[in-house]
Amino acid sequence: MNKRDTMITFTAIALSCVLAGCGENNTLTTQIEPSDPQFADKVFSNAAIYTVTQSKPWAQAMAVKDGEIVYLGDEKGAKSYIGKKTNVYDLAGKMVLPGLHDVHIHPLESASDATHFTAAQYDTIDGYQDVLYQAASENPDAAWLIGYGHNIDTLLDLDISPKVLIDEVIPDRPVIIMEQTSHSMWVNSKALSLANIHASSRDPIGGVIGRNDVGELNGILYDNAGNIAMDLAMQSLGDEQSQNYIGFVEYTQPMLLSHGITSISDARVYWQRGQLDTWQKLQADGVLKMRVSLGLWAYPEASDESQIRALKSFYNTTPNSLLKIDQIKFYMDGILVNTTAAMKEPYKVDWLKLDGNRGVNYFTQARLEKYIKALEPSGFDFNIHAIGDRGIHEALNAIEAASKGTARHRLTHVEVVDPEDYKRFSALGVIADAQVAGEFTQPHHWQEMQPLLGRERADHLVPIKSLSENGAMLTLSSDWNVSTLNPFIGIANAVTRQPEAISLEQAIAAYTINAAYAMRQEDIVGSLEVGKLADFIVLDRNLFDVTFEEIKATKVTQTWIHGNQAF
Repeated sequence: MNKRDTMITFTAIALSCVLAGCGENNTLTTQIEPSDPQFADKVFSNAAIYTVTQSKPWAQAMAVKDGEIVYLGDEKGAKSYIGKKTNVYDLAGKMVLPGLHDVHIHPLESASDATHFTAAQYDTIDGYQDVLYQAASENPDAAWLIGYGHNIDTLLDLDISPKVLIDEVIPDRPVIIMEQTSHSMWVNSKALSLANIHASSRDPIGGVIGRNDVGELNGILYDNAGNIAMDLAMQSLGDEQSQNYIGFVEYTQPMLLSHGITSISDARVYWQRGQLDTWQKLQADGVLKMRVSLGLWAYPEASDESQIRALKSFYNTTPNSLLKIDQIKFYMDGILVNTTAAMKEPYKVDWLKLDGNRGVNYFTQARLEKYIKALEPSGFDFNIHAIGDRGIHEALNAIEAASKGTARHRLTHVEVVDPEDYKRFSALGVIADAQVAGEFTQPHHWQEMQPLLGRERADHLVPIKSLSENGAMLTLSSDWNVSTLNPFIGIANAVTRQPEAISLEQAIAAYTINAAYAMRQEDIVGSLEVGKLADFIVLDRNLFDVTFEEIKATKVTQTWIHGNQAF
């Protein structure tokens, strides 16, 4: 539905029909225009407006002037805000929500055409090799052939070394393929050579070089070992920035707006690869239509002193700008399925032959403390990837030891949390950011982690109810494209994932006012209140009147940002 379809400019006489009612025959009645000159630009009437406030959670009408909400209340009270030039929108009883936030998303990486091909999950060697043949023939001039999308479990089950599988098809130029979680890269011999990775190489900080049972390289680079190789591949492209720019403008931003998402946090800005420049160009060109906070990537292998200086220089929160550079993205650990998430007790399997078999650290607790002390005074909040109970515990320890208590640090993913740490989130003012939109996070999948973690640790994964009951501020996000960016799937999953389900009210708050707090903009958006900016969305159904399963099918019919219709 476009603006022309929904907006009608009325005279003062016709407006009384909309707000006072004229009956089914639409007979007009006369209304004398109010004497108050402070008329609104727009009035939204006949709506079910869920404000996400405790004092007044529901309203029927809303008036907006100069992009700001000037009235929320009943239909009668909205009349005084209507003048000859006021545009009135009859929303026909539809539900209105504040604009939704996604505080953990990868909007440049996930839509860029910088990658050359997709390698889906195949059960046979021929399936993968057919894709590789096609990719090589379609991209004859690519210095590195870059792919995305495979599942590492299926790949390792094949009767061939992953490295050899590629070598048989493409032996003469480097190939790198990102696994769908982004926590491992699959490469051939040529790529290993260019990355200076060989049989005697030591694992880099936060990474693992995959080997077979006799110590030979198998072509799988876990976590930061893969990131280092991918940086080389991306540098060879020459046009990553333009591809990221085009992907965001033409695909990602329109899709986000169509799902009612008006604010995002880029959860991993590779500033050494020009991604910060891309965001600044989007802002300078006037094509950025939503509110964005950037999480600058903290490179684990970098010199702390030089990296801290660089990060400090990037901080920017220009007033009234849609773009803010005010967050740092840290990884404490890897992920569970690779056994790289940092755990207090060893895994039940020992695939990677790591010392202690308790996962990896991108950053140690002591090193994170150093960055908090250096960067928090500049205004930075930290978005800390922490999945295992040890990674979460060490991150909380670092915040407790180094933070002055004024920052809004958050731990994202929070998959295996020691119950002893539940209360520490609230006590330390740390936000718990979780992703439950992915089907794999649902409780009926928890048992799949038992072979890695045992029954006790595999239970209550992503414990959003337990964290909330212990006072933690909760935000929900997507980690797109690991999971769908559709927030209504996230909301539906959040309220149905017993025994770790939360209420519908809590789920909506996690996508709105809580997330706005995480982005330091709760004073202007995140709820619908007089004096706040008019960031809001219109839905095709009332979430409180449908089944939880029907919530997943919710469609956004209109998205408004600062009083302007963006979708």
